[in-house]
Amino acid sequence: MTEKIKVLMVDDEERFRETTSKVLQKKGYETTIAGSGEEAIEILKKKPHDVVILDVKMPGMDGHEALSQIKKLRPETRVIMLTGHGTPDSAKESLIREAFDYLAKPCHINILATKINDAYASAHQGKRREEKKARDIMIHVGDYTAVRVDNTVREAIEKLMASFKGFVSNRRIMETGHRSLLVFDQYKGLTGVLSILDLIEAVRPDYLSAPKPSMADSIQYSSMFWTGLFTAQTKALADKKIGAIMSDSPPSVDEETNLMEVADLMYRNHLRRVIVTRKAKVVGVVREQELFFEIANIIL
Repeated sequence: MTEKIKVLMVDDEERFRETTSKVLQKKGYETTIAGSGEEAIEILKKKPHDVVILDVKMPGMDGHEALSQIKKLRPETRVIMLTGHGTPDSAKESLIREAFDYLAKPCHINILATKINDAYASAHQGKRREEKKARDIMIHVGDYTAVRVDNTVREAIEKLMASFKGFVSNRRIMETGHRSLLVFDQYKGLTGVLSILDLIEAVRPDYLSAPKPSMADSIQYSSMFWTGLFTAQTKALADKKIGAIMSDSPPSVDEETNLMEVADLMYRNHLRRVIVTRKAKVVGVVREQELFFEIANIIL
């Protein structure tokens, strides 16, 4: 996105609107919050927003009435109705009053973000964009946890743990954490990826990957003697450099690559992620989760 999509989050449940707003901000949206339909109308009078996320059940002016007022005031604004008390009649009424879409809580943040992007595209392109490109679903490189190739495994684990703690999950909104780190060299060039599977592989003793020993020697490799080995191997791993255990950088695709090509590349090469580039510069990552949520967005 060359400019941030302006989102107004309207919900009378304070924790939900605060949490959702913060997560959307992390994903690159410019978010404003309102605790009621009346407050939302006053905000929109002063400043237009591209997309409004509007709860249906609120005291005072409910979501349907607020939707009607918003469309009169800002007909170009796209409104996504979000409710924990959804019924077919409520969904039908929302669409009659020109809501762009209707989602039920709990809602995964990736699906909500996809709907926001679709709503923005429909306003600026005149129609809903059915086929997305890699750039439309990628995690921006600035939002992906990164380390240097000369950092230690201990430092990498600290960063990975910090990234998990930064993700929010409650009964209303859910977010998926990263299970890998991008590894850059001293020149800020992407040189590899450190995944949890890389850490697990590195914990295993080297002899398990060596040619099998003769029968006479095999007893020393028996799992019956492995008590305490996992702890010892893990402690020995802590001060190793990331470059010694990381995987190679995944294949890359241009940001304009269509999603079928991305899906085919990931399937044929058994990949969990691909790098997205713009003029040979790394700008993001598409993981299997992003493709899954796009599949869900199309089907549901």
